[in-house]
Amino acid sequence: MTTITPGAAQVELAIGGMTCASCAARIEKKLNRMDGVEATVNYATEKAKVTFDADADISVADLIATVEATGYTAHEPAPPRSSAPSGAGEEPPAEADELAPLRQRLTTAVVLTVPVIAMAMVPALQIDFWQWLSLTLAAPVVTYAAWPFHRAAWTNAKHGAATMDTLISVGTIAAFLWSLWALFFGTAGTPGMRHAFEFTIARTDGAGNIYLEAAAGVTTFILAGRYFEAKSKRKAGAALKALLELGAKEVTVLRGGHEVTVPTADLQVGDRFLVRPGEKIATDGTVVEGSSAVDASMLTGESVPVEVSVGDSVTGATLNAGGRLVVEATRVGSDTQLSRMARLVEDAQNGKAAAQRLADKISAVFVPVVIAIALATLGFWLGTGSGLSAAFTAAVAVLIIACPCALGLATPTALLVGTGRGAQLGILIKGPEVLESTRKVDTIVLDKTGTVTTGQMTLLHVHTAEGTDETEVLRLAGALEHASEHPIAQAVAAGAAARVGTLPAPEDFANIPGLGVQGVVEGHAVLVGRGKLLAEWAMELPPHLERAKSDAESAGRTAIAVAWDGEARAVLEVADAVKDTSAEAIRRLRALGLTPILLTGDNKAVAETVAREVGIDEVIAEVMPQDKVDVVKRLQAEGRSVAMVGDGVNDAAALAQADLGLAMGTGTDAAIEAGDLTLVRGDLRAAADAIRLARKTLGTIRSNLFWAFAYNVAALPLAAAGLLNPMIAGAAMAFSSVFVVGNSLRLRGFRAAAN
Repeated sequence: MTTITPGAAQVELAIGGMTCASCAARIEKKLNRMDGVEATVNYATEKAKVTFDADADISVADLIATVEATGYTAHEPAPPRSSAPSGAGEEPPAEADELAPLRQRLTTAVVLTVPVIAMAMVPALQIDFWQWLSLTLAAPVVTYAAWPFHRAAWTNAKHGAATMDTLISVGTIAAFLWSLWALFFGTAGTPGMRHAFEFTIARTDGAGNIYLEAAAGVTTFILAGRYFEAKSKRKAGAALKALLELGAKEVTVLRGGHEVTVPTADLQVGDRFLVRPGEKIATDGTVVEGSSAVDASMLTGESVPVEVSVGDSVTGATLNAGGRLVVEATRVGSDTQLSRMARLVEDAQNGKAAAQRLADKISAVFVPVVIAIALATLGFWLGTGSGLSAAFTAAVAVLIIACPCALGLATPTALLVGTGRGAQLGILIKGPEVLESTRKVDTIVLDKTGTVTTGQMTLLHVHTAEGTDETEVLRLAGALEHASEHPIAQAVAAGAAARVGTLPAPEDFANIPGLGVQGVVEGHAVLVGRGKLLAEWAMELPPHLERAKSDAESAGRTAIAVAWDGEARAVLEVADAVKDTSAEAIRRLRALGLTPILLTGDNKAVAETVAREVGIDEVIAEVMPQDKVDVVKRLQAEGRSVAMVGDGVNDAAALAQADLGLAMGTGTDAAIEAGDLTLVRGDLRAAADAIRLARKTLGTIRSNLFWAFAYNVAALPLAAAGLLNPMIAGAAMAFSSVFVVGNSLRLRGFRAAAN
């Protein structure tokens, strides 16, 4: 339970029963009407973040009661479980079970609806008593499969509200009940009855027509849309799970002189634990023994490993890339930097405005108007003495023509085709709410490490002394560095092996912490490391090598001196190399009207060098992970609509905060889950293609919605006038649906820009 302190208190509630964005808006409105309460409700994460005045005699129970009085459920969510193996193994089945009821309803609806529509639309299939077979098949669809819509409509009605659920429920029930009346009390139930599609505008009593295909078809189409939406919505909390999974699951603690392996969750402040080379650091702490290089790039974005020794602070979930360390825990559990980053991601997700679908916005006005027109039509024709049958025929025609079949298809079909085409091109679009953001973005913030650059240290240049052969430098230096575990040493070894082939084996190898390595290679006494290492052996770099070293360091690169047999021979430049495609990607993003900004935790010299190489004018460097979110917020406060491209854990919160998050598929799970679009290839040019595809998909959805509503608006007066019988209304609805599907299929022709 949340501890309520005097004054302002905050609680997060898990909300159940929401079916559309307008549900979230209604709950938010009710909570904010309470004195001393400020609430935001996020439909995507199904959570309400509530700040309230505990001194005003408001309790969490009062907040929950208000939500329940609105027609929904609420409870405080369980705290996130640690990333213990058991917890990790239990999550997926629970998540799958959440979608199971909806999947079962959808499967039932599809299996039963297909023959109903086929018999209604194909006269050759209309055998004797086909209408009774249709009733048998359609009844479970309209009752069992459509139950979520009926339940939501009833909940909304109790609170004086109307949404798309209301229109779906009323339309399908009206079509079904009319069909029952026509079958049992009209002429539709007689043997040999056929559906003849007569497109005539004339008054009819409708006693010989059934509309079961309309009722079943609408239910199935809308259920399909809801299922795919729910499936994508389950991703909302996956960023937090991915962050928690990054931590070490077990840790070796030193107790009474013995090494004891315990779950990380059991660590206490003050415990001393062992971190071997290649292991993750279990929690935030201070080094009390040993020295090493720590790869913190996934948390900080710093591409160069950080040298740590006794007295230095280290962060949980970072990787020990060098020697053996003993660390004293200073922060555990929810106080660690990793946990704070998880909270940043969640806060950024909750801070986003609820995804308001255009259809839901219009339905707030459209639904009550349609119901009012249907009732007015019924009353008018009864008042003119046209008879109950004719009056009901006109009223049902109004409901059926307004029933959102094409509306239900407008978003899911375009999204299905658009996302399918995107997947073929290595672009994954998470959901419809993403698309609106792509239209508005005008600024794109690019993380440096792993996004614009490769994210791996690479040997870039070799500067040699006069009379020294480059191949010999690479053979001797590469052989010695190959024996080291340091990431920069491994970059030199890999670069050397790629250029000269097999490297010889060193003798008498020794690692000198913080300075470099020394050893004997092919009879030569070789030193590779910092300039200070050579100085200890009374060796100085020649002037031109000293200049090369200074130039490399001023550009933010790592300069490594090489000497053998008592003489300085070369300087190697190592850095995180810029991807070959990055400059072209920046040009394409500018062509889409976006202003690129380079954002990195790396030092300013490195960032400016990379920015010049790829053509970016604005650089924000030396930014800590939590500050990346603040940078995005500041840009948004300036009136910019911000897209963010990143690949690391340190980018996850900023990706969630941005109006549009693009995650590199080659990056961490936390970044991918926090992003709205995932670029599978890890090629920044795909970012431009992703934005183009998303904008085109959004345009298709908008045109689908326009035509879906346009036909409703045009046909409603005819239906109300009694000139459009429900059969023609159903046929018109089917034509509208075919048009929407055809329009969506045009997205299959989308092509990535030529490389």
